[in-house]
Amino acid sequence: MHTHEQKQLLLADVLPAFATELRQLLTENGEPGLAAQVPGLMIFDRCRCGDDIGGTFYTRPKPNGGFGPGHRNVRLMPSEGMLILDIVTGEISYIEVLDRADVRQKLDAVLP
Repeated sequence: MHTHEQKQLLLADVLPAFATELRQLLTENGEPGLAAQVPGLMIFDRCRCGDDIGGTFYTRPKPNGGFGPGHRNVRLMPSEGMLILDIVTGEISYIEVLDRADVRQKLDAVLP
């Protein structure tokens, strides 16, 4: 029996290689405080815009409207694809993952 209740998905469990890569990229880009958050990041939901290049997800509950004050972006350039993190009051809130089929496919499987 499958219900659509809120799952508690730890990023490091769902996408362990991606979590390691994200932590390393943040460290290399001078964001040690954000890198330290990666092991505890939860996946609350995925972007449901329907595009086929994104594997984007929320690491905090989705806001009603924009993120508001205290918001900034961190852009990372991994060896494959592109990552843009939304940081709200110092916490990773949303991870936009572009051109990464590995991430998108795994999110499709755990959050259809």
